[in-house]
Amino acid sequence: MIDAEAIADRRRLRRKLSFWRVVGILALVLAIGTAGFFASRRLGWTEAGPHVARISVTGVITGNQAMADLMERVGRARSVVGVVVSINSPGGTTTGSEELFRNIRSLAARKPVVAFVDGTAASGGYITAIAADHIVARETSLVGSIGVLFQYPDVSALLDRVGVKMETIKSAPLKAEPNPFQPTSPEARAAIDSVVRDTFEWFKRLVRERRGLSDAELAVASTGQVFSGHQGVPLKLVDSVGVERDAVAWMEREKGLRANLPIRDWKPRDDSPLSLFTMAAWGSDLVGLSGVSEVFRRAASGAQSAQLDGLLAVWHPSEK
Repeated sequence: MIDAEAIADRRRLRRKLSFWRVVGILALVLAIGTAGFFASRRLGWTEAGPHVARISVTGVITGNQAMADLMERVGRARSVVGVVVSINSPGGTTTGSEELFRNIRSLAARKPVVAFVDGTAASGGYITAIAADHIVARETSLVGSIGVLFQYPDVSALLDRVGVKMETIKSAPLKAEPNPFQPTSPEARAAIDSVVRDTFEWFKRLVRERRGLSDAELAVASTGQVFSGHQGVPLKLVDSVGVERDAVAWMEREKGLRANLPIRDWKPRDDSPLSLFTMAAWGSDLVGLSGVSEVFRRAASGAQSAQLDGLLAVWHPSEK
C-alpha cells in the first residue's frame, strides 16, 4: 500500500515541475520577443518618424544582394528624408564596387545622399564615395587609390624545384591564362593588361564625371596613391573635411532637410542560415552568457568571410 505521505510528495513534485515548465515557456517567449524587437531595431524594420538613414559600408566590398535590397528599402521608406553613407573600406572587387555605385545612384534619385569618410575610402571605397552628391571626410582619413589591379601567383619555380609538372590541354593559347603553374607568356600578359587598362579608364571616367576634374587634375589624382582627407580637398577628391554632422548639415542647407533630425542605422537583412549564429549570440547575451555569444559571433563572421576573385579595386599597404 502506497504511503499517504509519499503520494503527497509526488503531488508537490508535480506542482513544482508544472510551475517551472510554465516559467521556462514564459522566459523563452520573452527572450524571443526581446530578440525580435532588437533585431527589428538593428535591421531598420521600425520607423519612428522622419530621420536621416545611416548606411555603413565597411570592410571588403563584393557583390551583395542584401545591400542592394537595403538601398531599395531605404529609398521606399517615407520616414527617411536623407541618407548618410558612412564609409570605412579599402575597396574590393571592381564588379562589387560598380554594383554598389549604381545602387547608390539609384537611391540618390529618390533621396538626398551624402558620403562621410569615417576612416578609409580607397579604390572601391572611393567609387562608393563618389556615388553620393557630396563627400565629407575626416582630416586624417584616407581617400583615393584610384586604380585597378589583377594579382595571381606564379608557383612554376617551386614546382620545378620539387619535380612536379602540370600538363594542360586547352582549346586556345589564351584559355585559362594566366596560369600559376607556368610562367606568364607575353601574349597572356598583354591580354590581362588590356583588361586592367580598360577597367582603369572606366574608373577614371567615373571620377572625372562625378568630381568634375579636368584631364590635368585627374592625372594628378589617379596615380594610384592614397591621400589624407585634408589633401583631398584641393585635389577635389572630397568637398570638405569634418564629422558626420557636417555631412548632414550640408543636406540641411542644400537639400532643405529639417535641422537636428535623428540619424538612425539601417542594416542589411540576413536571410541566410548563418543568421542563426547571430540569433544564438543575441539569445546568449540576453541570459548573460557573453563568452558563448562571442563564440557564435566569431562563427558567423568567419563563415561570411569574403572571397576576392578577378579584377580588384582595393588598397592595402603591403609588407616587404
